[in-house]
Formats: sequence, C-alpha cells, structure tokens
Amino acid sequence: MASSKEYLEFILGQLSELEEITYRAMMGEFIIYYRGKIVGGIYDDRLLVKPVKSAISYMPTAPYELPYEGAKEMLLVDEVDNKEFLTGLFHAMYDELPALKPKKRNKQFSVCIYLLKGI
Repeated sequence: MASSKEYLEFILGQLSELEEITYRAMMGEFIIYYRGKIVGGIYDDRLLVKPVKSAISYMPTAPYELPYEGAKEMLLVDEVDNKEFLTGLFHAMYDELPALKPKKRNKQFSVCIYLLKGI
C-alpha cells in the first residue's frame, strides 16, 4: 500500500519549524531528509526513522518495523501529533546520521563527454 500525499503533508507540517526538511518520492513512499541526510521515511502512512543510538534513547519503547519486505528494520514514531517531540527527535538524530555518498559518475558517460569536448 502506498503512502498518501495527505499524510506526507501532515508530517511536513509537524516538522515545519526545522530548516531544510525535504523529501523524495520513491515507489509510492517518501524518503525524508533533514539538512541533506536521510532521517527515515513514510511507509504505508507510518513515519519510520533510522535506528541510530540517539533515536533509540529518545524513544526507548518504540517498536521496530519493516518499511517494506526485505528492508532493514526501522523505528516507528508513534508521537507524530507532537511537534516538539518530532523536532527534538530530528535534532537528536542529526549528528549520528551518515552523510550521503556522492553519486558515482557513469564512466561511459564521462568518456563520451570527454570525446565530445575534443571534437
């Protein structure tokens, strides 16, 4: 089941006090970024976050759930109605989140560009 745009907009509204919250649609679901790092996502109208130590400490009783079959478990955020809680959670998690890896360029594409520049 895909997540609804309405639920995404609700979550984005709850996170509106944070700067640089972005998202990316992916196969009917939404990946959530905070200041350029992946925090988690919306899967089947559930907010799930990466299980980094700070998130586990912040939500010690949060259940682990699968975003989709074959994925790694993530933490379910139950308190989505509490703006302060969500803001604090994202702040707490930020330093532990891995930086995004730079995209690798396609070697064939690079060779084509190099050859075209020589023409």
